[in-house]
Amino acid sequence: MLRTHYVNQLDEGMDGREVTVAGWLHEIRDIGKIVFLLLRDHTGIVQIVAKRGLTDDKIISGMLLPKESVIMIKGIVNRNGESKKGFEIRPLEVVNLNPLSAAVPFEVTGKVPADMDVRLDYRYIDLRRLETTAIFNIQSTVLKGFRNSLMKKGFQEIVTPSLVEAATEGGTDLFPVQYFEKQAYLTQSPQLYKQLAVIGGMDRVFIVSKALRAEKHNTPFHLNESTQMDMEMGFADHEDAVKMLKYVSTSIIKDVIKSNAHDLETLKAERPKTKIKDITYKEALKALSKEGMEVEFGRDISRAEEEELYRKYGDLIIIREYPTMERAFYSMPKSGEEDVCNSYDLLFRGLEIASGAQRIHVPNTLIDALTKRGLNPEDFKFYIDAFRNGAPPHAGWSIGLERMTMKLAGAGNVREASMFPRDRTRVKP
Repeated sequence: MLRTHYVNQLDEGMDGREVTVAGWLHEIRDIGKIVFLLLRDHTGIVQIVAKRGLTDDKIISGMLLPKESVIMIKGIVNRNGESKKGFEIRPLEVVNLNPLSAAVPFEVTGKVPADMDVRLDYRYIDLRRLETTAIFNIQSTVLKGFRNSLMKKGFQEIVTPSLVEAATEGGTDLFPVQYFEKQAYLTQSPQLYKQLAVIGGMDRVFIVSKALRAEKHNTPFHLNESTQMDMEMGFADHEDAVKMLKYVSTSIIKDVIKSNAHDLETLKAERPKTKIKDITYKEALKALSKEGMEVEFGRDISRAEEEELYRKYGDLIIIREYPTMERAFYSMPKSGEEDVCNSYDLLFRGLEIASGAQRIHVPNTLIDALTKRGLNPEDFKFYIDAFRNGAPPHAGWSIGLERMTMKLAGAGNVREASMFPRDRTRVKP
């Protein structure tokens, strides 16, 4: 190994100990008698201090490198109360592991702001920024929290196809693929397959998968390739699924608060609240009407209206019972009130991050729902037939990983929360 320790493994209690660290040259300052070098790895930054007259000239000259040089430094930990960390490293050896052969395209320290397109074009450089690192540290915790919270409740992880023969949701543009002699599509959702797993007796399943939608958006809130965190549970209704959504979402947020306090501080992101307001779609419309925002029944709630609900109710809001014809065909209509269905969204800080419903598990009801939306039931024959062989009541939901990360990190654009985002114009790097 080219290091004995990561930066976050060092402390003043190691005074006098020899260590080897490796990473990138974040900053360099030569003030005559003293040379200060900041070395950065993915866990943090440590200060290396060399004093002329006390440090070998060869070592000092080896420190005077361009920013973002990748280096290894062997040295002695030196307790220093004036240092930000309470210690620094006195260098014994400096190795330039790969001399730069091109100019770094923008300032990683952030002293000179870079345009987002430039940052995304050179994402491998942008990932070195402390703020970008913090975002993906948070995202890693979100993924871990999602998996762990559901596993504690008896769920198991499954893997579903990325190619489908027909639309899985209807109403959303698809990316076509020539699959041998057939026309196929990139999947827009694992929805149907997680249902089939439950019908197959797996009962409680979850998936982390890509969703690709050929929608021509160009907003700070949409990606054409997103990561969905899905769950489905059998012998359950929408009430059970909403309860699980509340548990999982608040568990994730608590994990981030506990594990990523430093990252939230780096991003200057406010700690989220975990209290959830639970209202119906009709109640949301009444609340908006009181604020002078009239929403006709059947219309989706806009971004501006979501922001207003955020100001009124706080960080987390569950909205239930959306109009039946505005939701996916497989959403179960509410008993005795057919114009609304057993569906729900989770809004986080004014943005929808999750959506779900109780599913229709009765074949004839499913055929009727498809027909009303102008979809051909024959295109979903394999799916409908699955419900003819003993399908239990079931429900589920999906959380958008990038959207949740974006809001936790206080970012203004969902592309910040996608390591290599795909939108209408970007298919590289």
